[in-house]
Amino acid sequence: MASLSFIVGIIGNIVSILVFCSPIGTFWQVVKKKSTEGYQGLPYISTLLSTSLWTFYGLLKWPEGLLVVTVNGAGAILQFIYVALFLIFAPMDTKVKSIKLVAVLNVGFPASVVAAALFAIHGSPRLAFVGVLCAALTIGMYASPLSVMTTVIKTKSVEYMPFSLSFFLFLNAGVWTGYSILVRDYYIGVPNAIGFVLGSGQLILYAVYREKPSMTEEEDGSVGLVNAVIQMQSFQEEEGGDDEAGAKARNLIKFKSLPKPTVTRRPSGLPGVMKTLSLGPYDLQYINPLDLKGVGNWTAID
Repeated sequence: MASLSFIVGIIGNIVSILVFCSPIGTFWQVVKKKSTEGYQGLPYISTLLSTSLWTFYGLLKWPEGLLVVTVNGAGAILQFIYVALFLIFAPMDTKVKSIKLVAVLNVGFPASVVAAALFAIHGSPRLAFVGVLCAALTIGMYASPLSVMTTVIKTKSVEYMPFSLSFFLFLNAGVWTGYSILVRDYYIGVPNAIGFVLGSGQLILYAVYREKPSMTEEEDGSVGLVNAVIQMQSFQEEEGGDDEAGAKARNLIKFKSLPKPTVTRRPSGLPGVMKTLSLGPYDLQYINPLDLKGVGNWTAID
């Protein structure tokens, strides 16, 4: 019978791989349009670095690190594909900068870590050396939503922090925190515990600021519109405006021709979650959230 830690690790694999797969929709559009448009390459490059080092950590801890290898190995393969597609379709100036980053972060740095761990460090300090590096990278990535949380508090709006994104951050970090406790691995536990706390904070903020504008606020907006129309009509009458313009203004005042608000419905269920996650899930770490509505930041490293 499988142990509890193995079952929790499998659940963690499933959640993390779903998150790693979330940019597939984004890159499908990139391939169709043959352009990366406004997407950033650094989030995918940094996630490739993190998953690569976590895979190496799992190999050093083999066979106990099997589940760490499987999830991060799959994540590294997916991130490699994303980075390759980004380099293919990025503009030339962005491509040159990204290639330099890939050479440093995805080739030079991991190679240096592997060489140092295998040839310069021996015994238990080897695992500690790699584990600390991996934990530091993961803490940095989990801390990235702090800017989004600050924006939510300032604007008192959660439009820049989609619920599904916050929930999956909370769930992913929680599962891997539980796994780390069961296997007593502090290098996995500490960064994911921090991620769990930050994910909980995002859910609390969502609960606090998710309310829609009150009817009073909406009425105030309507009154402002009517006042503007009245002023426009008065100006037209003073200037001798035509009867048709005056009729339109009077209809607006009587609410006869006010445009009906349009409602954009978000898809529900798993397709909706995946669509939300695929809207540039890593980009929010590096893009001002005020420039991109509805796109969340997500990093899921165990």
